[in-house]
Amino acid sequence: MKRNLLFTVAFGITALLGLPSCTSNNTTQAEVTTQQKIKIAGSSSTYAAMKILADAYTSENQSVNLIFLPKGQSGGAIAGVTQGLADVAGVSRKFNAKEKYSPVIYKELAKDGLLVATHPSVKGVSNLTTSQLKAIYSGAVTNWQQLGGENAEIVVLDRPEDESGKRLLREYYLGKELKNAPKAVIMRHEPDLINTLQNTPHSIGAFSLAYAISNKLPVNRLSLNGIEATPENIKSGKYKMIREIGLVKKEKPSATTQEFVDFVFSQKGSKFLNNSGFVSSN
Repeated sequence: MKRNLLFTVAFGITALLGLPSCTSNNTTQAEVTTQQKIKIAGSSSTYAAMKILADAYTSENQSVNLIFLPKGQSGGAIAGVTQGLADVAGVSRKFNAKEKYSPVIYKELAKDGLLVATHPSVKGVSNLTTSQLKAIYSGAVTNWQQLGGENAEIVVLDRPEDESGKRLLREYYLGKELKNAPKAVIMRHEPDLINTLQNTPHSIGAFSLAYAISNKLPVNRLSLNGIEATPENIKSGKYKMIREIGLVKKEKPSATTQEFVDFVFSQKGSKFLNNSGFVSSN
Protein backbone atom coordinates (compact mmCIF):
# COMPACT_ATOMS: atom_id res chain seq x y z
CA MET A 1 0.00 0.00 0.00
CA LYS A 2 1.39 3.38 -0.95
CA ARG A 3 2.52 5.77 1.75
CA ASN A 4 -0.24 8.27 1.15
CA LEU A 5 -3.07 5.80 0.85
CA LEU A 6 -5.26 5.87 3.90
CA PHE A 7 -7.77 3.03 4.09
CA THR A 8 -9.98 3.57 7.09
CA VAL A 9 -12.13 0.65 8.08
CA ALA A 10 -14.54 1.78 10.73
CA PHE A 11 -17.07 -0.35 12.50
CA GLY A 12 -20.82 -0.17 13.03
CA ILE A 13 -22.71 3.04 13.08
CA THR A 14 -19.59 5.13 13.77
CA ALA A 15 -18.34 4.51 10.22
CA LEU A 16 -21.73 5.02 8.63
CA LEU A 17 -22.14 8.36 10.35
CA GLY A 18 -18.70 9.42 9.10
CA LEU A 19 -17.21 10.22 12.48
CA PRO A 20 -13.44 10.86 12.71
CA SER A 21 -11.34 7.86 11.78
CA CYS A 22 -7.96 6.55 12.80
CA THR A 23 -4.98 7.53 10.67
CA SER A 24 -1.80 5.64 9.82
CA ASN A 25 1.39 6.43 11.71
CA ASN A 26 2.87 7.79 8.47
CA THR A 27 0.12 10.39 7.94
CA THR A 28 0.22 13.62 9.94
CA GLN A 29 -2.88 15.28 11.32
CA ALA A 30 -2.23 18.28 9.04
CA GLU A 31 -2.29 16.01 5.98
CA VAL A 32 -5.58 14.44 7.09
CA THR A 33 -7.15 17.86 7.64
CA THR A 34 -6.41 18.97 4.06
CA GLN A 35 -7.48 15.70 2.45
CA GLN A 36 -10.77 15.45 0.62
CA LYS A 37 -12.83 12.41 1.56
CA ILE A 38 -14.66 9.83 -0.50
CA LYS A 39 -16.61 7.14 1.37
CA ILE A 40 -16.79 3.80 -0.39
CA ALA A 41 -19.34 1.11 0.45
CA GLY A 42 -19.83 -2.27 -1.18
CA SER A 43 -20.47 -5.98 -1.05
CA SER A 44 -17.59 -8.16 0.13
CA SER A 45 -17.14 -9.66 -3.35
CA THR A 46 -16.46 -6.23 -4.91
CA TYR A 47 -14.02 -4.78 -2.39
CA ALA A 48 -10.97 -6.32 -4.08
CA ALA A 49 -11.69 -4.47 -7.32
CA MET A 50 -12.47 -1.21 -5.54
CA LYS A 51 -9.29 -1.37 -3.45
CA ILE A 52 -7.14 -1.99 -6.52
CA LEU A 53 -8.61 1.12 -8.12
CA ALA A 54 -8.37 3.11 -4.90
CA ASP A 55 -4.71 2.21 -4.47
CA ALA A 56 -3.93 3.26 -8.03
CA TYR A 57 -5.89 6.49 -7.75
CA THR A 58 -4.47 7.71 -4.46
CA SER A 59 -0.91 7.05 -5.62
CA GLU A 60 -1.47 9.93 -8.03
CA ASN A 61 -3.92 11.98 -5.93
CA GLN A 62 -2.38 12.41 -2.52
CA SER A 63 -4.94 14.94 -1.31
CA VAL A 64 -7.82 12.44 -1.49
CA ASN A 65 -8.65 10.18 1.45
CA LEU A 66 -10.63 7.10 0.39
CA ILE A 67 -12.57 5.68 3.33
CA PHE A 68 -13.81 2.09 3.03
CA LEU A 69 -16.92 1.45 5.08
CA PRO A 70 -17.60 -2.04 6.50
CA LYS A 71 -18.39 -4.72 3.93
CA GLY A 72 -22.04 -5.62 3.50
CA GLN A 73 -24.40 -6.71 0.76
CA SER A 74 -25.18 -4.95 -2.50
CA GLY A 75 -28.60 -3.83 -1.30
CA GLY A 76 -27.14 -2.12 1.74
CA ALA A 77 -24.42 -0.49 -0.34
CA ILE A 78 -26.96 0.94 -2.79
CA ALA A 79 -29.03 2.25 0.11
CA GLY A 80 -25.92 3.79 1.62
CA VAL A 81 -25.29 5.89 -1.49
CA THR A 82 -28.98 6.76 -1.79
CA GLN A 83 -29.09 7.99 1.80
CA GLY A 84 -25.81 9.89 1.57
CA LEU A 85 -23.88 7.62 3.92
CA ALA A 86 -21.49 6.68 1.11
CA ASP A 87 -20.32 8.49 -2.01
CA VAL A 88 -19.83 5.44 -4.21
CA ALA A 89 -20.33 1.70 -3.86
CA GLY A 90 -19.20 -1.47 -5.52
CA VAL A 91 -22.07 -3.90 -6.10
CA SER A 92 -22.41 -7.38 -7.58
CA ARG A 93 -25.84 -6.91 -9.14
CA LYS A 94 -27.95 -4.39 -11.00
CA PHE A 95 -30.83 -2.49 -9.39
CA ASN A 96 -34.00 -4.36 -8.50
CA ALA A 97 -37.48 -2.98 -9.19
CA LYS A 98 -37.50 -0.76 -6.09
CA GLU A 99 -33.94 0.50 -6.41
CA LYS A 100 -34.01 1.53 -10.06
CA TYR A 101 -36.09 4.58 -9.24
CA SER A 102 -33.70 5.84 -6.58
CA PRO A 103 -31.60 8.99 -7.22
CA VAL A 104 -28.42 7.02 -7.94
CA ILE A 105 -26.78 5.66 -11.08
CA TYR A 106 -25.42 2.15 -11.78
CA LYS A 107 -22.72 1.45 -14.36
CA GLU A 108 -21.05 -1.87 -15.04
CA LEU A 109 -17.36 -1.79 -14.19
CA ALA A 110 -15.97 -5.28 -14.79
CA LYS A 111 -16.65 -9.00 -14.87
CA ASP A 112 -15.16 -11.48 -12.43
CA GLY A 113 -15.35 -15.24 -12.65
CA LEU A 114 -16.64 -17.28 -9.74
CA LEU A 115 -13.87 -19.81 -9.23
CA VAL A 116 -14.39 -23.21 -7.65
CA ALA A 117 -11.16 -24.15 -5.89
CA THR A 118 -9.79 -26.57 -3.33
CA HIS A 119 -7.09 -26.52 -0.70
CA PRO A 120 -3.77 -27.68 -2.25
CA SER A 121 -3.96 -30.85 -0.16
CA VAL A 122 -6.61 -32.15 -2.57
CA LYS A 123 -4.74 -34.31 -5.08
CA GLY A 124 -6.00 -36.04 -8.22
CA VAL A 125 -9.02 -33.77 -8.80
CA SER A 126 -8.68 -30.97 -11.36
CA ASN A 127 -12.09 -31.02 -13.04
CA LEU A 128 -15.64 -31.49 -11.82
CA THR A 129 -18.76 -32.19 -13.83
CA THR A 130 -22.13 -30.69 -12.99
CA SER A 131 -23.28 -33.96 -11.42
CA GLN A 132 -20.14 -34.18 -9.28
CA LEU A 133 -20.51 -30.59 -8.12
CA LYS A 134 -24.12 -31.30 -7.15
CA ALA A 135 -23.02 -34.39 -5.24
CA ILE A 136 -20.44 -32.41 -3.27
CA TYR A 137 -22.68 -29.47 -2.40
CA SER A 138 -25.59 -31.72 -1.42
CA GLY A 139 -23.51 -34.11 0.67
CA ALA A 140 -24.18 -37.12 -1.56
CA VAL A 141 -20.40 -37.44 -2.01
CA THR A 142 -18.36 -36.87 1.12
CA ASN A 143 -14.90 -38.24 0.29
CA TRP A 144 -12.44 -37.11 -2.37
CA GLN A 145 -11.67 -40.76 -3.10
CA GLN A 146 -15.13 -41.05 -4.68
CA LEU A 147 -14.01 -38.48 -7.26
CA GLY A 148 -10.61 -39.93 -8.07
CA GLY A 149 -8.73 -38.23 -5.27
CA GLU A 150 -7.20 -39.43 -2.04
CA ASN A 151 -9.04 -40.91 0.92
CA ALA A 152 -10.04 -37.72 2.75
CA GLU A 153 -13.33 -36.21 3.87
CA ILE A 154 -14.55 -33.27 1.80
CA VAL A 155 -14.99 -30.02 3.72
CA VAL A 156 -17.62 -27.92 1.94
CA LEU A 157 -17.34 -24.17 2.49
CA ASP A 158 -20.59 -22.62 1.29
CA ARG A 159 -22.26 -19.20 1.12
CA PRO A 160 -25.72 -18.01 2.22
CA GLU A 161 -28.50 -18.30 -0.32
CA ASP A 162 -28.80 -14.53 -0.76
CA GLU A 163 -25.15 -14.04 -1.72
CA SER A 164 -24.09 -13.67 -5.36
CA GLY A 165 -21.70 -16.63 -5.21
CA LYS A 166 -24.37 -19.09 -4.13
CA ARG A 167 -26.89 -17.67 -6.57
CA LEU A 168 -24.48 -18.26 -9.45
CA LEU A 169 -23.71 -21.81 -8.33
CA ARG A 170 -27.41 -22.58 -8.28
CA GLU A 171 -28.08 -20.90 -11.62
CA TYR A 172 -25.41 -22.74 -13.58
CA TYR A 173 -24.74 -25.99 -11.72
CA LEU A 174 -26.69 -26.81 -8.57
CA GLY A 175 -30.25 -25.88 -9.48
CA LYS A 176 -32.81 -24.22 -7.24
CA GLU A 177 -34.04 -27.32 -5.42
CA LEU A 178 -30.77 -29.00 -4.41
CA LYS A 179 -30.52 -29.30 -0.63
CA ASN A 180 -27.32 -28.18 1.02
CA ALA A 181 -24.84 -30.65 2.49
CA PRO A 182 -25.66 -31.19 6.19
CA LYS A 183 -22.03 -30.59 7.21
CA ALA A 184 -21.44 -27.59 4.96
CA VAL A 185 -19.82 -24.62 6.70
CA ILE A 186 -21.68 -21.43 5.76
CA MET A 187 -19.38 -18.42 5.43
CA ARG A 188 -21.12 -15.05 5.53
CA HIS A 189 -18.33 -13.04 3.87
CA GLU A 190 -16.24 -14.09 0.89
CA PRO A 191 -12.89 -13.06 2.45
CA ASP A 192 -13.69 -15.38 5.37
CA LEU A 193 -14.30 -18.24 2.95
CA ILE A 194 -11.02 -17.55 1.15
CA ASN A 195 -9.02 -17.49 4.38
CA THR A 196 -10.72 -20.61 5.70
CA LEU A 197 -10.15 -22.55 2.48
CA GLN A 198 -6.44 -21.72 2.52
CA ASN A 199 -6.13 -22.99 6.09
CA THR A 200 -8.41 -26.05 5.92
CA PRO A 201 -7.05 -29.22 4.29
CA HIS A 202 -9.37 -31.02 1.83
CA SER A 203 -11.78 -28.07 1.63
CA ILE A 204 -13.63 -26.72 -1.41
CA GLY A 205 -15.32 -23.39 -2.02
CA ALA A 206 -16.24 -20.79 -4.64
CA PHE A 207 -14.90 -17.24 -4.71
CA SER A 208 -13.42 -14.49 -6.89
CA LEU A 209 -11.16 -15.65 -9.72
CA ALA A 210 -9.56 -12.21 -9.90
CA TYR A 211 -8.71 -12.34 -6.21
CA ALA A 212 -7.03 -15.71 -6.69
CA ILE A 213 -5.03 -14.38 -9.65
CA SER A 214 -4.03 -11.00 -8.23
CA ASN A 215 -2.99 -12.49 -4.89
CA LYS A 216 -1.43 -15.62 -6.43
CA LEU A 217 -3.33 -17.82 -4.01
CA PRO A 218 -1.82 -21.30 -3.59
CA VAL A 219 -5.09 -23.13 -4.26
CA ASN A 220 -6.19 -25.68 -6.85
CA ARG A 221 -8.33 -23.93 -9.47
CA LEU A 222 -10.83 -26.45 -10.78
CA SER A 223 -12.19 -26.67 -14.31
CA LEU A 224 -15.95 -27.22 -14.58
CA ASN A 225 -17.15 -29.57 -17.29
CA GLY A 226 -13.70 -29.26 -18.84
CA ILE A 227 -13.68 -25.45 -19.01
CA GLU A 228 -11.06 -23.54 -17.05
CA ALA A 229 -11.89 -20.42 -15.10
CA THR A 230 -9.68 -17.85 -16.85
CA PRO A 231 -10.12 -14.21 -17.96
CA GLU A 232 -9.74 -15.41 -21.55
CA ASN A 233 -12.61 -17.88 -21.21
CA ILE A 234 -14.72 -15.19 -19.56
CA LYS A 235 -14.09 -12.85 -22.51
CA SER A 236 -14.96 -15.55 -25.05
CA GLY A 237 -18.11 -16.55 -23.19
CA LYS A 238 -16.96 -20.13 -22.59
CA TYR A 239 -16.93 -19.74 -18.83
CA LYS A 240 -20.44 -18.79 -17.80
CA MET A 241 -20.25 -18.38 -14.05
CA ILE A 242 -19.38 -14.69 -13.79
CA ARG A 243 -20.28 -11.76 -11.59
CA GLU A 244 -20.87 -8.32 -13.00
CA ILE A 245 -19.25 -5.75 -10.76
CA GLY A 246 -20.90 -2.36 -10.96
CA LEU A 247 -20.28 1.04 -9.45
CA VAL A 248 -23.11 3.08 -7.92
CA LYS A 249 -22.90 6.82 -7.46
CA LYS A 250 -25.20 9.76 -6.93
CA GLU A 251 -26.67 11.44 -9.98
CA LYS A 252 -24.79 14.62 -9.08
CA PRO A 253 -21.77 13.66 -6.96
CA SER A 254 -19.21 16.08 -5.60
CA ALA A 255 -16.40 17.16 -7.93
CA THR A 256 -13.94 15.06 -5.92
CA THR A 257 -16.10 11.95 -6.22
CA GLN A 258 -16.68 12.50 -9.94
CA GLU A 259 -12.93 12.74 -10.54
CA PHE A 260 -12.48 9.35 -8.86
CA VAL A 261 -15.35 7.87 -10.90
CA ASP A 262 -13.80 9.22 -14.11
CA PHE A 263 -10.54 7.51 -13.22
CA VAL A 264 -12.31 4.24 -12.43
CA PHE A 265 -13.84 4.13 -15.92
CA SER A 266 -10.78 5.44 -17.73
CA GLN A 267 -8.38 3.38 -19.82
CA LYS A 268 -5.87 3.60 -16.98
CA GLY A 269 -8.42 2.22 -14.52
CA SER A 270 -9.29 -0.58 -16.95
CA LYS A 271 -5.63 -1.52 -17.24
CA PHE A 272 -5.28 -1.93 -13.48
CA LEU A 273 -8.37 -4.16 -13.39
CA ASN A 274 -7.29 -6.32 -16.33
CA ASN A 275 -3.81 -6.76 -14.86
CA SER A 276 -5.43 -8.03 -11.66
CA GLY A 277 -7.52 -10.80 -13.26
CA PHE A 278 -10.76 -8.87 -13.82
CA VAL A 279 -12.28 -8.33 -17.25
CA SER A 280 -12.91 -4.63 -17.59
CA SER A 281 -16.20 -3.56 -19.18
CA ASN A 282 -14.57 -0.55 -20.85
